[in-house]
Parts: sequence; C-alpha cells; structure tokens
Amino acid sequence: MRKLIVFMSMMLFAVLGMKAQDKPATPQDSIVFESTTHDYGTVVQASDGSCQFVFKNKGKAPIVLNEVKASCGCTVPEWTRTPVAPGEKGTIKVTYNTNNVGAFTKSITVNSNAVNNPVILIIKGNVTPKQ
Repeated sequence: MRKLIVFMSMMLFAVLGMKAQDKPATPQDSIVFESTTHDYGTVVQASDGSCQFVFKNKGKAPIVLNEVKASCGCTVPEWTRTPVAPGEKGTIKVTYNTNNVGAFTKSITVNSNAVNNPVILIIKGNVTPKQ
C-alpha cells in the first residue's frame, strides 16, 4: 500500500511538472517584432543593403538577446546588447552584401531569454548588376 501511495504521488508531481511546461507563449510574455520579414525588392549591385527589425518586450522581465546569427556570411546582424526592459523597444540592424548579384532569401535566428525563443527573421530581394 505504501508503495502505491509513493508511486501515485510521483505520478502526480510528474503530470503537474509537464503541465507547467506546456504553457503557451503569449504576446504578454514574449518578444514581439513589428515585422519578421524585410523585402528589399529589386536593388542595384553595391547599394545599401541595410534594414532594421524593431522589437518590443511584452514581458514582465528584461529581455536579453543572447545570440543573433545569420544563415550565411553575406548577412551581418548588429543588435541591442543591453537588456531591454518590459515595455521598451530594441533593434536588430541587418546588412546584406549587395555585391552578390541575383535573388536572395536569408534568415537571421534570434536567441533570447523570451518565452518565444528562438525567433526567425527573413530578408529577401533581388540584386541586379550595375549598368
């Protein structure tokens, strides 16, 4: 009987632990971007390939961007390095190397301490040769 009570108690704690982990991310406790995609459209070779992604901390604790990583070396991210307080905004500036001619689609992975981690940002466009 004692083993049964111990077993049932352990099962109860395990189920409660799993339920606590099932909490879905909501806009109230996450990092929210104004947009997660930037379309450059058609740009001329060697033109400015910079864009900016703005996010807001919708949580109750400061958000820290641990790592912001581009899918290739032709894309360079720069980001807010200090913690972003609840209700405040931060930025991620992305620069694409427009010396590469042709269509492109690149991703930037944003790792943070937010509930909805990671967030994937996308840049895309088409670079045409200089005339």
